[in-house]
Amino acid sequence: MYFCTQRLTKMYNLSLEDIIFLMFYASVAMLSLIACCYLLFRHGNAFAKDVTPPVRLRRWTAAFFAAIALCHLWYLPTYFLTSPDSMMLGSLIAVLLDSMTVIPLTIVVLLVMLQDRRRPLWPVALMVAPLIAGLAWCIATRSYTLLPVLYVYFLLMWLGLIINMVRAMRQYGRWLRDNYADLEHKEVWQGFVVLAIFFLVYAIYSLDVGELIYEYASEVINIVLIYYLLWRVETLSDLSISQSLAVNEGTVTTEEQAPSDDLGPYLQKYCIDTQLYLQHDLTITQLAQALGTNRFYLSKYFSRQGITYNAYINDLRIHHFISLYREAVADLRPFTAQQLAHDSGYRSYSTFSLAFKQRMGLSVTVWMRDSAE
Repeated sequence: MYFCTQRLTKMYNLSLEDIIFLMFYASVAMLSLIACCYLLFRHGNAFAKDVTPPVRLRRWTAAFFAAIALCHLWYLPTYFLTSPDSMMLGSLIAVLLDSMTVIPLTIVVLLVMLQDRRRPLWPVALMVAPLIAGLAWCIATRSYTLLPVLYVYFLLMWLGLIINMVRAMRQYGRWLRDNYADLEHKEVWQGFVVLAIFFLVYAIYSLDVGELIYEYASEVINIVLIYYLLWRVETLSDLSISQSLAVNEGTVTTEEQAPSDDLGPYLQKYCIDTQLYLQHDLTITQLAQALGTNRFYLSKYFSRQGITYNAYINDLRIHHFISLYREAVADLRPFTAQQLAHDSGYRSYSTFSLAFKQRMGLSVTVWMRDSAE
C-alpha cells in the first residue's frame, strides 16, 4: 500500500509533458505487442499476398517484437525513481535484461534473414555473454567503473557484426544469382543496411538518457523499426520450400542423361527451344532436372562460361522481349512494355527494367525510342 501511495504521488507530480510521453511510450509498447501477435497468429500475408515468408523468420521476429514490448515494461520504473543511485541501478537492470533478450534477438533476426544456409545461433550467446557478465557484476557490486569498458565492447560488437554481415550478404547475393532466375522478394541487402542503421541509432539514443528529446527519438525509431521489420519479413520469400516443382513438358528422359562436361546442346533443346526460361521463379535445380543433370554440374557449367545462372536466364528473357517488341511493331499491334516484360518471364517490371539496362546499356524507354527511329 505504501509503494502504491508513493507511486501515485510521483505520477501526480509529473508534468503534462511527462504524462504525454508516458502515453506515447505505452502506445509503442502496445504496437510491438500487436506486431508480435500478428506474426504468430495470422496465417495470411497482408503486405504481399503472393509471397510465402519463412516461418522461422516470422517466429524469431515475433520474439523480437515481444522483447521490445517487455523492454518498455522494465524501463518504466526508471521514470518514477528520484535518487541518482536508484535511477542508475534501475537503468542497469533494464540494460541487463535488454542484453539477455533484445540484443541477441536482434542479431538472430539478421542471421535468419539469410537463407543460403542454416547458420548456427550459439555464437550469438558467446557474443553477448561478456556484456551480460559485466553488467551483472556492476549490479551486484554497485560499482560502475566497468561501464565505459562495456560501452566500448558494445560498440565494437556491433561494428564486428556489421562487418561480418556485409561479408555474409555478399556471399548471399552470389548464392541468389547462382540459383534463382527471379530475385524479387528474395534480396535483403537494402533491408539489412537500413535495419543496421536503425539498430545503431537506437542503441546510441538508448544509452544517452536524461533529455526527453532523446527518449522521444528512441520511441520514434522503435516505431519505424517495427513497421519496417514487419514489412521486410512479410515480403521476403521462403527459399526453403521444395524446388522440385513441375516444369514444362519436354524434359530429358531417363535414357538420355545430360553429360556433365558440355551442357550447351541440352540447354538449347530443353530450355531455349521449349522456352522454359519464361517460367516464373525458375530455379537452377528445376532447370537441372529438366536437363537430366544436377545443380552442381549445371552451376559449374555456368561458372566456366563466366556467367551466373541469373544472368543466363535474364539474357534469354531480354532477347524474348526484343522479339516480342519487334513482332508487335511489325504487325502494328498495340502493346505496353509492362505486358511484354510479363510475357517474357518477369513478374516485376522494375526487375526487368534494371536487368534490361544492365544488359543493353540503355533504359527500356530510350531503347524503344531509338528502335522506332
